Amino acid sequence: MARQVRSWPVVVAFIAAIALEVLPLPDFLQPIRPPLAVMVLIYWAMMWPERFGLITAFTVGICLDILHGQLLGQNAFTLCVVTYLTLRFHLQIRIFPLWQLTVTIFALLTVNAFLELIIEGIAGLPSAGLARWSRVLSGTLFWPLLLGVMDRLRMQVEHRESTFT
Repeated sequence: MARQVRSWPVVVAFIAAIALEVLPLPDFLQPIRPPLAVMVLIYWAMMWPERFGLITAFTVGICLDILHGQLLGQNAFTLCVVTYLTLRFHLQIRIFPLWQLTVTIFALLTVNAFLELIIEGIAGLPSAGLARWSRVLSGTLFWPLLLGVMDRLRMQVEHRESTFT
């Protein structure tokens, strides 16, 4: 019989990531805020694809759209595309060494930022400029730390040893 895995700590991680996305920061720190909700979604879609997929991506995206006051569906669409790519290649991505996984995260965050840029351009909204791309860079640099925290959370939820060392 399969062991039941608790999902509530993961839901708390999603809520914390969304809350940190909208937490007010000083103006000079705003451009380097890592896209935590996107990164947490990528992690859980990669590690538990049967539990966290496109519905989770759509839900998190709609929450971000509402909380940021952006075009409704913008983040939902971009997160669904990034999550689809993660789900499609999750078996390959999760066995990458840390440096290669970090490069993959850079690519996924770039896809997310590029899709946001296209949507804002089509809607006629002003562009975020370099702040959009600095978030991609800061998210990439922050990934190894987030990976360690999320891996530890997953270990405790699954009651097993770490997969990333």
